[in-house]
Amino acid sequence: MCEPVGMPNAVQLHQALPLVERRHAIIEHLRARRPEPTTVRRPADLIGVSPHTIERDAARLREAGIPLETVTGLHGGYRISARTHDLSVSLSPGEVSAPPSAPVAVGPFGSAGAQSAFAKLTDALAPSRESPGTPPQP
Repeated sequence: MCEPVGMPNAVQLHQALPLVERRHAIIEHLRARRPEPTTVRRPADLIGVSPHTIERDAARLREAGIPLETVTGLHGGYRISARTHDLSVSLSPGEVSAPPSAPVAVGPFGSAGAQSAFAKLTDALAPSRESPGTPPQP
């Protein structure tokens, strides 16, 4: 996950969280504008970083499997590839438990989106609750 101190390109935990939040903000900005592309300058200005940082993050997001497209031309930029159908994914119990465990490792300082996703996943994983006044089923 993080390289040890003294290693080239090492990412320390205190640096990783802003990095994750910045990349999450880029994804959310592109998702909100989908299917329209957005220039590099727009998320850079919104997040408060250089266009070069956005370009570097976009490359890393692509490497991680995020379907980013580069649109060339006057109104070009980046966009997330649009889906034409709903997506259904089957996960094993181990795969389901992996995403909720990530915020536990990082701590309570995650983004609002990460906290919301964590809450939804933990609610979905919780045993179903009976309505008040309904006797438990044998």
